[in-house]
Amino acid sequence: MGEEQSGAAAPGPAPAEADAARRALLREIVARGGLSDPAWYAAFADVPRHLFVPAYFVHGVRGYERLWGEDPDPGRRARWLRGVYADGALATRIRDGELVSSSSQPSLMALMLEALDVRDGHTVLEIGTGPGYNAALLSHRLGEAAVTSVDLDPEITEPARRHLAAAGYRPTVITGDGARGCPRRAPYDRIIATCTLPSVPPAWPEQCRPGALVLAPLATGLIALRVRATAQGPCAEGHFLPTPAYFVPLRGALPLPAGLPHLGGLPRRVAGNDLFRFLLSLTAGVLDPHEALSLWEQEGRPRRERYGITVGQGRQWAWLDDPRGPYTWPLGGPAG
Repeated sequence: MGEEQSGAAAPGPAPAEADAARRALLREIVARGGLSDPAWYAAFADVPRHLFVPAYFVHGVRGYERLWGEDPDPGRRARWLRGVYADGALATRIRDGELVSSSSQPSLMALMLEALDVRDGHTVLEIGTGPGYNAALLSHRLGEAAVTSVDLDPEITEPARRHLAAAGYRPTVITGDGARGCPRRAPYDRIIATCTLPSVPPAWPEQCRPGALVLAPLATGLIALRVRATAQGPCAEGHFLPTPAYFVPLRGALPLPAGLPHLGGLPRRVAGNDLFRFLLSLTAGVLDPHEALSLWEQEGRPRRERYGITVGQGRQWAWLDDPRGPYTWPLGGPAG
């Protein structure tokens, strides 16, 4: 199932109706503590999300149901617009029953963009173009010349370019393997990924300036890595943010672990705990679940922000509290 019909015109809700819906979404994000930075508030206020999701899919009684902005049924058009400006992720591309592209939850996008800590003059590499909405927000904040976005699938990047152009933005959108970055546009001050990683692609720190920040979803969390130069090459290190995060996996990387391990024998209240399941995901293939439980309880059921990752010298590892402390373990294989 495609994201939109080839050559379909951009959706055209009544401007007043779309503006009211966008203002309501902004109020909701602000009420949740987001968009405290006036520059990002202006970006979300000015960039119309409906231009980037002319169609999306929702679960219906017969599987996925497609909603689109030019549906002849006014009731279904109204459902489409409500969904566009709800604070939720939208499935924009389904292939063989599998989600391959989406528009992320706006409040989570706002949190990530503010955590990216950009400054005027920074250049940004985005991994995972999706429908192009995030690239438009970055372009609004930094200027389109500062933004490079990469996605593996031309069936994603081509519509994204059209959406961006319709909104008045023309950042560089590349069809390619995001795990390899985009060396011809390097170096970057910031890298942001909108897809879940099994590990951090070594190419990313290598394409960064010293002091750059890499922000990416990993193990149901968001890792923020600061890049520094060393005699052995670039090193990236940092902690997870407190918030959970669930994204489409990065294609082109090594596969993610095949789900969580069998949790038989663990108390149900523990097996279902979000923070414990985060640790299980972070230690998949390395620690037995019962070992992970012992560590988790011994250390006071640590929250996400106590964990971190170090990438450098051809290896990478996760850790609790201290990258050179007693609790460290290897993190997956290098992506790509």
